[in-house]
Amino acid sequence: MSSEIAPTAIVYPGTVVGDGCKILDYAVVGKQPTLSPRSTTKPEELPPAELGPGTIVSTGAIVFAGATIGERVIVGDQACVRERVQVGDDVVIGRGALVENDTTVGALTKIQADAYITAYSTLEDNVFIAPCVVTTNDNFMGRTERRHQLRKGPTIRRGARVGGAAVICPGVEIGEESFVGAGAVVVSDVPPRVIVVGNPARVLRDVPQDELLARDV
Repeated sequence: MSSEIAPTAIVYPGTVVGDGCKILDYAVVGKQPTLSPRSTTKPEELPPAELGPGTIVSTGAIVFAGATIGERVIVGDQACVRERVQVGDDVVIGRGALVENDTTVGALTKIQADAYITAYSTLEDNVFIAPCVVTTNDNFMGRTERRHQLRKGPTIRRGARVGGAAVICPGVEIGEESFVGAGAVVVSDVPPRVIVVGNPARVLRDVPQDELLARDV
């Protein structure tokens, strides 16, 4: 099965494009990052981007060099996947969403429109990120040298769900199959299989049994 690349798309040399991929109008795949002189990321020539079979990079989306995208992934219109990001199979990255560098996104995860996934984050399989969710990785917001050793995005465990416009603070772990309510501000770890709401987020109750994913036998 051949791939489809729109005439207006830009695919940089060396990019690996799997069978059946579609790269739509004005998409850019394999772009090397341009870093500020003050960037904390080390400048380096990154390996080519890789798109797994059946993946779609939609109109105006950007996938940077060094990113590895699994099979049957949809990168939505104007979404961006930065360098050294690993995306599993059957992931959806919604319109205008940004997945920053050095992040891992597990299979079957959905990141909806305009969500921001900060650098150095981990999202496991079957995670749901609602529109306009914000994750963070720097408690010092650019001040002090100490922040370099402590910079870390959240870890969002298997099957967890994060509601619209929630804010997840640096280094927080969202437990397996937990549920973060819309607009919550999560400042500390969330146990598995509980619902948290509010600012700061607090445990409301357990996730109902009929909402839990089937367990592997």
